Amino acid sequence: MCTVGFPGKKYFNQKPDDLEKVDPDLAPISTAVSILGVPGLAAYFGMLKIGNPKKGETVVISGAAGAVRSVAGQVAKLQGSKVIGIAGSDEKIDYLKNDLGLDAGINYKKTEDMQKAIKEACPGGVDVFFDNVGGELFDAVFANANRKSRMVICGQIADYNKDNPPEGPRPQHDLIKKSARIEGFVVFDFEEEFEAAKKQLGEWLNNDELFYKENLIEGFENIPSAFIGLFEGENIGKQMVKVAEAD
Repeated sequence: MCTVGFPGKKYFNQKPDDLEKVDPDLAPISTAVSILGVPGLAAYFGMLKIGNPKKGETVVISGAAGAVRSVAGQVAKLQGSKVIGIAGSDEKIDYLKNDLGLDAGINYKKTEDMQKAIKEACPGGVDVFFDNVGGELFDAVFANANRKSRMVICGQIADYNKDNPPEGPRPQHDLIKKSARIEGFVVFDFEEEFEAAKKQLGEWLNNDELFYKENLIEGFENIPSAFIGLFEGENIGKQMVKVAEAD
């Protein structure tokens, strides 16, 4: 299975050594591009290696209903942390609380003062922030960050399509005062540990300790609209396109 897309092309050549063979006995093959693939691995390493949540700490996750962050929230819960998810619809908030078991959710589209809402949801402050959005949302969470807090930067979707991204507050002074840390990463920073991580994710999944959702869209011709839907927040879980039945 190949997870790389090339807009406008239906065929491409790839060296066998650059492909990964999917084990259908481990889990459904679709999980190779969702919870047991790059999204799950990014959640696993970002949360455990950088966020390092501890029992009793408070974790906040932006875009929490997406493929990566929905796993990250559950991984934090498995460590004994309180987890608050931020998402853009009541349906997603219900999903976070009722299906994923997160402690609370904030619908940012219905919230006028995010900084205040985060303070109310996290009265003891924020210890770990797993961020995939950035922009003003990051500023609101960081204003509530505790001393020794960790900010995990997985993505910055708020600024991806802006010609001139706004210049936000500079956090360096507060980083010093709070002895806080901001660290970005890409999942391939941890490539040597992939197999061990997949084993652990697979165990959690098979023990019903992890829940995942896939938003499957049928048809090769729907790839562009599915991709655009990512930036409009249409999906819950992993956005996927099934191009054909396997022979």
